[in-house]
Amino acid sequence: MIKGLIAPVLTPFDDHLTVDQEKFNVLAHRLISSGCAGLAPFGTTGEALSLGSAERKTALEGLVKVGINPAVLIPGTGLCNLPDTVELCRHAMELGCAGVMTLPPFYYKGMNDKGLFDYFVRLIETINDYRLKIYLYHIPQVSGVGLPIPLVTQLHNKFPEVVVGIKDSSGDWENTKALLEIDGLIVYPGAELPVIEAIRLGAPGCISATANLNSARIAEVISLCHAGQWEAAEAKHESVCSIRKLFQEYAPIPAQKALLARQLEQPSWGNLRPPLQPITTERVEALAESLDRQFGLKF
Repeated sequence: MIKGLIAPVLTPFDDHLTVDQEKFNVLAHRLISSGCAGLAPFGTTGEALSLGSAERKTALEGLVKVGINPAVLIPGTGLCNLPDTVELCRHAMELGCAGVMTLPPFYYKGMNDKGLFDYFVRLIETINDYRLKIYLYHIPQVSGVGLPIPLVTQLHNKFPEVVVGIKDSSGDWENTKALLEIDGLIVYPGAELPVIEAIRLGAPGCISATANLNSARIAEVISLCHAGQWEAAEAKHESVCSIRKLFQEYAPIPAQKALLARQLEQPSWGNLRPPLQPITTERVEALAESLDRQFGLKF
């Protein structure tokens, strides 16, 4: 289990929209040094479904080659077909990653729990490796296919040593609470907003997109919680939540990339693969000004 803040790493592209490995490596090291306990490359924030399987494997290998400990990595591996998902999971395991974050097969909508259960059974049995640790990825507002509580319970009970956890990005606190009641399941909320209450109920931390730009403050809140300093955590959590809510007024991936481009004076950090589009210069300037004026964050 990774205890603390996990960052779903942004994926940089050069001006030909090829993955920029050097920038990817630098950001990963920066996040670890600024308080992140782990990294989750190739999630929604990392534009995962705009990357090919070969690109994901190459980029992951690149992180390990420059000294990122694979034991802090939980890469996204969920695709709509078993063969490629199996391949990505096996690759992550062979590198020594802490686990894999896996979406349900999300192309066909309206499938019943049995169909989704059978998919994960086939995935696990095909891989057939004791090293496999799956963190389910629940983000129905994006994927269009959710992971209901009974299904998660069934999978965890059948494969307790494999289906070890879940990232709940539903934004529904009642759903997160219900997941935290599943005995032995590791639950990471997909944002810092409910992290204090989640930790009170047994969560080890959270996986938050805004960790890419605000990792130190979020990590401090989580550390205070683990130290039992709840009042201090609550006091610092207020501004952390305000920053998150400010980002939610913008397109989060383009906005964060634009701010990194501005802060690092590296325009290519603003590059996005279609269909994502950049936000306007005016919007970037407005967001940067708000972050500076209200929270002392400079970009």
